[in-house]
Amino acid sequence: MNINALMDMTYGMYVVTSRDEDKKVGCFVNTVTQITAENPIILVSINKKSYTNEIIKKNKKFNVSILSEKTDPKIIGTFGFTSSRDNDKFVDVNYKIISEIPVIDENICGYLVCELLQVIDAETHDIFIARVMDAEKESNNEPMTYSYYHREIKGRAPKEAPTYVEEKEEEVKVEEKSQYKCKICGYVHDENKSSTKFDELPDDWKCPICGRPKSDFEKI
Repeated sequence: MNINALMDMTYGMYVVTSRDEDKKVGCFVNTVTQITAENPIILVSINKKSYTNEIIKKNKKFNVSILSEKTDPKIIGTFGFTSSRDNDKFVDVNYKIISEIPVIDENICGYLVCELLQVIDAETHDIFIARVMDAEKESNNEPMTYSYYHREIKGRAPKEAPTYVEEKEEEVKVEEKSQYKCKICGYVHDENKSSTKFDELPDDWKCPICGRPKSDFEKI
């Protein structure tokens, strides 16, 4: 089976947030789908290992921030490659509180306020079926798709994402000694497309997606 065929399916880019008493939690997801139009119901797929998954089951409520092409890629790095269990993901992020739960406030398209109805076991992931209790359109920016994220931002899906496919070296077309890949999020600094060589980047330079230092990059 060629699992790469699944990569031709379309996906959006979202941050799902909830609250554990005084602790704000959230994670990046790319699988949010509207199921019904009247009294709208959506589904969200979240990895069982995610701390946000655990808190949504406890709180029964969550918000969905719909990312746009103008959303800072670091939002994806923050919510996709770190855990709310050990980190305050909101410390350097603009957000606002809607129905007691945070919503990203950085060039998003809009947000959904959701109430959990049902949880379906999908082996590695849980499918959350939820009713949309409120929604707001924040801008007319183009929604960010996974294709855009992969093609334009050069990002990769987090390992806990439903669409994650482990890349094999032969599947990544690279020019030897000219590209450097972040071992955390998969971002590639391509010297052929950049005016600055990797070794010439400042010592305090960080990955534009996940914020990791140069030491977390490897030559490919």
